[in-house]
Amino acid sequence: MTDHVVTLDLDGVRDKAALMDRCARALQLPDWFGRNWDALADSLSDQGVWPGAAAGKGLLVVVRNWRPYADARPAEWETAQQVFAQAADAAPGLTVALALGGSS
Repeated sequence: MTDHVVTLDLDGVRDKAALMDRCARALQLPDWFGRNWDALADSLSDQGVWPGAAAGKGLLVVVRNWRPYADARPAEWETAQQVFAQAADAAPGLTVALALGGSS
């Protein structure tokens, strides 16, 4: 299985609204994406809305520059990590990786 790789760059993201906007753009989420935690979990778990969706392909989401957001909004970041983990558990083929290099 070949993964489609998407970079979710959180540079400049300092709140939930900006995170949801960045997710919508990077993951090419549909117009109906509700920009809330449940909608993000649903979208990440639905292989039909993944960018590059094709039978037998996985999705690798590489989250970069996440530390400033995590420092500014630790409770939101904790929720975001839970959403990423739950979606990965629910969707075979989804991997969310936090990039450590290059994050400030």
